[in-house]
Amino acid sequence: MRGKPGQKQKITGGPQVGTGRPRGGRISLDRIRPAGVDGTGGGITRGGIGVLGGTFNPVHMAHLRAAEEIREILGLEKVIFVPAGNPPLKESSGLAPADKRLKMVKLAIRGNPGFEVSDLEVSGPGVPGTGVPGLKRRGGARCSRPAGYPGETPSYTVNTLERLGEQYGSDRLFFITGLDAFENLHLWWRPERLIELADFVVMSRPGHDFTSLAGSPFIAKKRGAKKKGFTFRGPGEKGGTARLELASGRALYLVKITDMDISAKGIRELLAAGRSVRYLLPEPVLSFIISNKLKFQTGKLKSN
Repeated sequence: MRGKPGQKQKITGGPQVGTGRPRGGRISLDRIRPAGVDGTGGGITRGGIGVLGGTFNPVHMAHLRAAEEIREILGLEKVIFVPAGNPPLKESSGLAPADKRLKMVKLAIRGNPGFEVSDLEVSGPGVPGTGVPGLKRRGGARCSRPAGYPGETPSYTVNTLERLGEQYGSDRLFFITGLDAFENLHLWWRPERLIELADFVVMSRPGHDFTSLAGSPFIAKKRGAKKKGFTFRGPGEKGGTARLELASGRALYLVKITDMDISAKGIRELLAAGRSVRYLLPEPVLSFIISNKLKFQTGKLKSN
């Protein structure tokens, strides 16, 4: 659920921003409003719909905990997990078939009424007319689809948010992503359109600092900046939320969540080494991996 790299875009409406890598500069952060109605995470808007995309290869506890914290802090009605079909910015080697990743997410969120899963990307095409076999990715890698994908077309977040906006209303959408992903937003396909389609929720990530966003061309610059840093308001020194504005005029929420340094790559490596991954992912997901004999070997996933 990402964008097509290597393309510069021109904004046709709203504030003009570039799509290149941040070149420094400062952004005014001294008038950030708390996310919660009362400044304690009481909720921004009732009825908001969170959208959390990813390969979920496999889905794990950090995904679930992050979604739960975001849902609670922002007062969202629900969070929709959207497994990526054919992510343009990620290698397809080692990527489990889409139907199996979708099933693992369904198993992981079962029992939580605040979570839903969408098959929007894994059951349909991305951008019409771009499904060229062997499409090049960033770094020269090939865009080939492993078994389980409906064709060769990459899946783009822009298309996903447009379709979800038609279903729920664009003003209700909150696109949830990690700080590391937002830092590379200039590599996504049509990023200037992307920031028009939803409010953004950027989660803290281990090893990354929110100050890296100070030069982002996708964040509205405020005049008269005198302070450096972000003012977070909310529960505890390690928690809280800061509110900024995207260059499109939509809201941008920076949210400090519980640090859980769990990665799907790390889980795959443990599985390949025959080591335990218990308590890193939900038990039903682990049982599904075992029962379907999904094996990770030398970075590639094989299904027996």
